Amino acid sequence: MHSQHTKGWDHWKDNTRNFRRKLKHDTFGFLKHLWLWRSNINDIEGKFGTGIGSYFSFLRFVVLLNFVIFLLMFCFVTLPLVISKMEVFNSTQVVSSSFEPACSKYSLPSQVLKYFYSNIIDLLSGTGFLELTYLFYGFYTIDSVTVYSFKYSLPLAYVLVTIVYLLLSIFWIVKRAVEGFKHNLVSDEERFQSFCNKVFAGWDFCIKDQYYARLKHSSLLHELKTDLAEERLRHRKEKRTQRETIRIYLLRIFLNLIVISVLGCCFYAVYLATSYSQDYSITMNAQMDDRLSLVVEYLPSIVITIANFITPIVFENIVRYEDYSPAFEIRFTLIRCVFVRLASIAVLLVSLWTKIALCSRQSCEPCGYNHKDYACWETNVGQEMYKLMIFDFLIILAVTIFVEFPRKLLVTNLSWKPLKWWGQQEFEIPQNVLELVYGQTICWIGAFYSPLLPAIATMKYFIIFYVKKITLMENCRPATRPFRASSSNFFFLVILLIGLILACIPVGVGIAYLNASKACGPFINYNTSWDIVPDTVKTFPHGLKTTIYILSSESFAVPFFLLTCLVMFYFIALAGAHKKAVEQLQEQLAMASRDKMFLIRRLAEAHSISI
Repeated sequence: MHSQHTKGWDHWKDNTRNFRRKLKHDTFGFLKHLWLWRSNINDIEGKFGTGIGSYFSFLRFVVLLNFVIFLLMFCFVTLPLVISKMEVFNSTQVVSSSFEPACSKYSLPSQVLKYFYSNIIDLLSGTGFLELTYLFYGFYTIDSVTVYSFKYSLPLAYVLVTIVYLLLSIFWIVKRAVEGFKHNLVSDEERFQSFCNKVFAGWDFCIKDQYYARLKHSSLLHELKTDLAEERLRHRKEKRTQRETIRIYLLRIFLNLIVISVLGCCFYAVYLATSYSQDYSITMNAQMDDRLSLVVEYLPSIVITIANFITPIVFENIVRYEDYSPAFEIRFTLIRCVFVRLASIAVLLVSLWTKIALCSRQSCEPCGYNHKDYACWETNVGQEMYKLMIFDFLIILAVTIFVEFPRKLLVTNLSWKPLKWWGQQEFEIPQNVLELVYGQTICWIGAFYSPLLPAIATMKYFIIFYVKKITLMENCRPATRPFRASSSNFFFLVILLIGLILACIPVGVGIAYLNASKACGPFINYNTSWDIVPDTVKTFPHGLKTTIYILSSESFAVPFFLLTCLVMFYFIALAGAHKKAVEQLQEQLAMASRDKMFLIRRLAEAHSISI
């Protein structure tokens, strides 16, 4: 009707606006059909609920994130080295200018014929032939690649791409977390409103296929079960007596003391394993055979994996007696388990870097680090992250094949009472989410020291998606205590953000604090990897160089921080005002419904009197 009364320029603008809106809607709908694993996740949500589906959506996000990080590292770091090896363009090799010959000594593994099991050991530990590939930091020994008149600096690209993939990960995670937080606020604002939305407006009338209709029915059923379970728990909390409340709080205090004891034992075990592995490898290395050396080398990884496998099971059994809601159980268990997972990595890195940087003055003074035991310490750190990644993947496959499948066969085919009591397993979301966060934290830390580690992580999680889907469909039963996806998605991303913040610390220390290796890598002629950035800035024109110095100075940082705080406080106040406006509108709707009910009663009374 509006378009009938508009002519000329206004009519053209309305048509253009409508066309852009329709094109945007159609494009988004087309891209939605191209989403990775869209039908698989819809199938999972229909059979097991949106809570389980949220884990697989989270796994898809991790796969895409790792793939983007791999593209960045490959295009800007690995590909220039490949081009230089092919001699397509002119390249300049890094030549050490160190005046200490001892600092530039790096004994590379020999390329002699080995037994087959030795190659398997090298493949699992990242040593031997793998050390001389594009996988690790020490292989990147070119300084620049000249493409016609453009000079591409590989050391500068190495540092900048590392910063870019960390910032990209932060931005992507925060963006998804904010979207999930807004959806969480809307869906959890009022429980009765949630029931009404699902019952009266939950159906998708665009569904035409009978199969997807059944999936939608099942998904709505799981969501209603979740709402009703949380509502029953809320009513039970309201009816608690003071004595029951005191008993529950005392029980929670006792169980939390047990949790603290378990955490302390895990940290101490990782510390002992790391110390024993380092000390024994140094003192007894000449007297050990290959098998014992491999066990000692993998001892920290074995202890970390055992702790990561046992603690979620212990915490999941403990939290059941604390009388929390299903969604809060998941969050609380994740908080407990994340300390085990991430603190284990922190203990390993601190122990390793203590040995690299803190040594006797006689062995560290010429080069600034322990060059005798760690001539190329960046490659050694990359190998540790590679071992953790591979070992974690092997453990996931081993548990699926040798634990979960036999359990399903025993429970379904035998009638022994202990097996029936053990029962068919449920899909434990906290443990599976922690596996993702743990592996992704390793990838963020190791990508600087092993540029192709994101490619390994992408393939690993791509395979894990199908492994988890098969074990969910074949081995698991629907959860006895359903939970909602809206609250879980946001918390999954918060836990992943914690892992990213932890990963930024060792990467930042390795770039800006620890002395770069003088025997390998692109930063041979720099004290630290970060020194390439100020040296590059010095070559800029005077105006650009002055602008960068001003932007990086304290005189700019302090006002910018204050301005950011003011903008943040403004948006907080604006959000509070919007919340009050929403509450007032809700009160007006409630009053309007009460007025209608009053009018209906008066009309009914008047009708009865007139009759």
